[in-house]
Amino acid sequence: MENVPEYRALLAVDIARSAGRGDVALRRIRAALWAALREAFARSGIDREACLYQDLGDGVRVAMPAGTPKASLIHPLAHELSVRLAAHNRLAGPPVQVRVRMALHAGDVHIGPDGTVTGRPLEVLARLLDAAPARDALAVRPEATAALIISQHFHEEVVCQGRPGIDPESFRQVGVREKEFTASAWLHVLGAVTPPATPDEEDAGPTAPDRTARQESREAPKMISEASGHGVIYAVQNGTMHITGTT
Repeated sequence: MENVPEYRALLAVDIARSAGRGDVALRRIRAALWAALREAFARSGIDREACLYQDLGDGVRVAMPAGTPKASLIHPLAHELSVRLAAHNRLAGPPVQVRVRMALHAGDVHIGPDGTVTGRPLEVLARLLDAAPARDALAVRPEATAALIISQHFHEEVVCQGRPGIDPESFRQVGVREKEFTASAWLHVLGAVTPPATPDEEDAGPTAPDRTARQESREAPKMISEASGHGVIYAVQNGTMHITGTT
């Protein structure tokens, strides 16, 4: 019988900076990730027993059950996972804290009799997970717990549709260039307090009128004067000057 492709929503999660922590720490952070995933799946109404998993060592790839609403992978799943990892990190020392990159895509995949999932969408998912913009987002925002990157296809079908709990303004478009793969994607950082300025914003600095006003403010003479009876004046102007007059 021909293996008919099935349309599935796909999730990949990778623990950031897991290398070099040692076997004991890796086991603990893996356990923390899986516990957070189980709770996030339950909160999202996703039957985790019906999911198809591939253990990536320091992460996991998941093919969702057929018919899973793609929107549920962004909200509430991504949010729930971030919240639970943040709760873990508050009580954990740096060696066992968990921050993750997450990638979302969807497409037609082939599912073998043993549950093995194959197909081009998995290649796209892998490139998204390794993309530099997601890595950089965590590097510049140490308070963030997760960087979520989604494919253009996922963005068009979910984020652009105004789904409840999903703010399109919280996603920014990024370019992904990994090996032979080049595409547009969308990035959302969870757990970040404030986004850093973009390089363009940092280079631009204040507008010309703002700079002029600030310069004039710095360069303008400063005078503080006090007057009392009999014509006594005390003045300060870029230094100290005492002027005394009598009548």
